[in-house]
Amino acid sequence: MMNENAKKVPSVVVKRLPRYYRYLGELLKQDVKRISSNALSNKMNVTASQIRQDFNYFGGFGQQGYGYNVEYLYNEIGDILGLHDGDTTVIIGAGNLGRALASHDTFEKRGFKLIGIFDNDKNVIGTIINGIEVMSVDFLKSFVTQNRVDIGILTVPKSAVFKTAETLVECGVKGLLNFSYTELNFDKEVAVENVHLSDPLMTLSYKIKQNKAEF
Repeated sequence: MMNENAKKVPSVVVKRLPRYYRYLGELLKQDVKRISSNALSNKMNVTASQIRQDFNYFGGFGQQGYGYNVEYLYNEIGDILGLHDGDTTVIIGAGNLGRALASHDTFEKRGFKLIGIFDNDKNVIGTIINGIEVMSVDFLKSFVTQNRVDIGILTVPKSAVFKTAETLVECGVKGLLNFSYTELNFDKEVAVENVHLSDPLMTLSYKIKQNKAEF
C-alpha cells in the first residue's frame, strides 16, 4: 500500500520527512518513549494538524490519547525514506566539497554505503579519503557496471556534469545528487536532487533584510 500511495505524496511532505527523522533520532537518544503531535509541533515549527496530515499519507502511526511511539515512528520513517535498503553510493569529484562529503559520517549513520570516489586530477587519484582510494574517472563506467551502485553524487564542474550523469544512468544508477550548480533532469525512472548551496544563504539574506525592516 505504501508504494501505491508514494506517488501521490506532495514533494513538500517528502522534504519534511528527513526533519522528522532527525528530530525523532534526537528524542531516542534522550530516551523519550512517546510524543504527541502538539509537542512535536512545538519542536518542529510545523502545526500539529500538518504533522498528522503528513503522517496520514503513510498510514498515520499515531494513537488517539497516546500520541506517537518515538522508536516505532523513527523506524517507520526510516523505512519510508529507504534508509534500511542499504543503498550504495559513489562520489564523482574529489575536490573540497567531494572530500568533505566523503569524510562525513552521514553515509554510515543514515544507512548508505560509500563504495567509490572518482576524479580526473592526477594529483588526487590514488589518495585515500575516509579509507577509500580515489580512482580515475576513466574507470567509472567499468566500476559502476561491475558493482551495484544506487546513487551517484556529482561534485564536478558544469562542463562535465551532463556527460558524467549520462554515464551513470546508462550503467543503471537510479539516483543522482547534483552539486554542480546546474539543473539535471531525467525521466521518472531516475531520481534527481539538484542542490544549490547558495540558496540557503540567499534565503537567510532575505530573512535578515526582513528583520531589519521591522526594527
